[in-house]
Amino acid sequence: MATGSSTVSEPTYFILAALLDGPLHGHGIIKRVLDLSEGRIRLPVGTLYGALDRLATHGLIVLDHEEVVDGRPRRYYRLTEHGDGVVTAEARRMQKAAAIVTGRAPGTAPA
Repeated sequence: MATGSSTVSEPTYFILAALLDGPLHGHGIIKRVLDLSEGRIRLPVGTLYGALDRLATHGLIVLDHEEVVDGRPRRYYRLTEHGDGVVTAEARRMQKAAAIVTGRAPGTAPA
């Protein structure tokens, strides 16, 4: 995903959306994405961490903090200002695109 991209993939969109309310660790992100997508987006751990690395490289998220739970590090990620802007812009883009279809009267053909 290029930082200047006007669209993001659906899993990326939901990962960013999962972080809108504050930092989450990997398993928390997986659960939140599943909830937000109403069960449609199931992120395998390897896929999530690859995506998190890409999002961090593009400046959309950062490592917020770490804690050790049961002897294992748990990393919490948060949105950057840029990441918040990207997910918000993508939501607006999708809303405008949906309005083209949902705003039409049923059974009408485009002009």
